[in-house]
Amino acid sequence: MRTISIYVPEHAVMEAVGDPRYLFNTANSFFEASDRPAPFKVQLVGESRQVKLQDGVFSVNTDSLINEVEESDLIIIPAIFGDFGQVIEQNKEAIPWIQKLHKKGAEVASLCTGAFFLGATGLLDGKQCSTHWAFSSEFRDWYPNAELVDGGIITDDNGVYSSGGANSYWNLLLYLLEKYTDRETAIMASKFFAIDIDRQSQASFMMFKGQKDHKDKEVLKAQEYIEDNYDQRILVDELAEKCAISRRSFERRFKSATNNTVLEYIQRVKIEAAKRSFELTTKNISQVMYEVGYSDTKAFRTVFKKITGLTPVEYRNKFYKEEPDLELV
Repeated sequence: MRTISIYVPEHAVMEAVGDPRYLFNTANSFFEASDRPAPFKVQLVGESRQVKLQDGVFSVNTDSLINEVEESDLIIIPAIFGDFGQVIEQNKEAIPWIQKLHKKGAEVASLCTGAFFLGATGLLDGKQCSTHWAFSSEFRDWYPNAELVDGGIITDDNGVYSSGGANSYWNLLLYLLEKYTDRETAIMASKFFAIDIDRQSQASFMMFKGQKDHKDKEVLKAQEYIEDNYDQRILVDELAEKCAISRRSFERRFKSATNNTVLEYIQRVKIEAAKRSFELTTKNISQVMYEVGYSDTKAFRTVFKKITGLTPVEYRNKFYKEEPDLELV
């Protein structure tokens, strides 16, 4: 029997505590229904017997205190919300506990923004990880030694796991369930909870917002130019010239300030505009392509799919909803 320890910090997202408990206990019921022993011992672990969540609106009664748990097969760190620095400080007593159990062989998984707490343990240094796409720039600033996978739903790096944003953590939970049991059980759980079992990317849900929390005025000037002129053909040499910087220096400074190369930034601004058009209008692919400054259909489709994980047609089918004809209703 594997022990699953769900750590319950103050300011955890309630669903990210309850859902993993529900999933692994449901898996137990699958086994028991077929006269097999339950594969999991599931416990909620905290620094107190009762932990208040979401500004005290909810509270959770824990099964064990962290100083009572000496071993575990898996520690799950739920999503957290609020001021991440304050949350980590308020729950810092759990950091050495997680580190100690990991040294004893426990695997560790963070759900969504729980990656910020996992990062504070040092276990993400030199490892791939994922978090909610909206906090990716902030995460990179906090943990430059971690390798953040843009758009990733699941990362697995030598027994340290993480998931992408919001409900993406269900995909990590199913991944772990399959690893600890079998594919059949994971498929059964995916059907029970109505979750797409093998979704690998959160790219189609991402909204690109350029990193502007920096002090490089020339780079900021270039960013604003790109965003104001995404419908034009933009050359790196022209941007460098506008900023009165050599191309080599400009590219280095741009990447350092924004975490994107100049070309990546241009592409992402253009594709973000294209996404909005596909979501809100019935313009065809060629119209949208020209409006965001592309003239090569193949190049546009390739870049669009690279960034969103979907073709333009797939993206429109997923997000565009035609308004009903009120005269026919």
